[in-house]
Amino acid sequence: MSKPFAYIGLVNPKSPENVGMVMRAAGCYEANKVFYTGTRFDRARQFFTDTKNSHEKIPLKHTDDLISVAPESVKIVAVELVEGAIPLMHFAHPEQAFYIFGPEDGSLSQAILDACDHVVYIPTIGCMNLAASVNVVLYDRLAKSVGSAIEDRPIAENRDTNSRGVVVKNND
Repeated sequence: MSKPFAYIGLVNPKSPENVGMVMRAAGCYEANKVFYTGTRFDRARQFFTDTKNSHEKIPLKHTDDLISVAPESVKIVAVELVEGAIPLMHFAHPEQAFYIFGPEDGSLSQAILDACDHVVYIPTIGCMNLAASVNVVLYDRLAKSVGSAIEDRPIAENRDTNSRGVVVKNND
């Protein structure tokens, strides 16, 4: 049996802040690689805000074509607010998935949508920010995966040095 993995694909991301937050989400939810297309991020890369330095552990690579870098075994999943897409809460995530997200100020092309195995959307009022969308999809993937390696970790291993609170049961 193949090991589960998740790749993230970003179509021409505009904001280095969003890419930094996507990298942080990739680190938090154990995505394996992040790819991006376009030139806008490269021009703004010096403002990159990956506060957990996830890019040191997770490759962030430029490509001209996201579909071409998808491994053969992977299911390609577009995340886009379009007619005919599956609501995220009803979606069963593939074990090996490549999630493709559109730009902050645009949509995925019809060619990308047509190349995908699945198209899902996050039911919201209006559209979400790119980084927020990646966080929601990766969290949904984790929440729906039974026996995730993440859920077995003690909380103390995951929190930062400023988080030391505990829940004390009230016996009233």
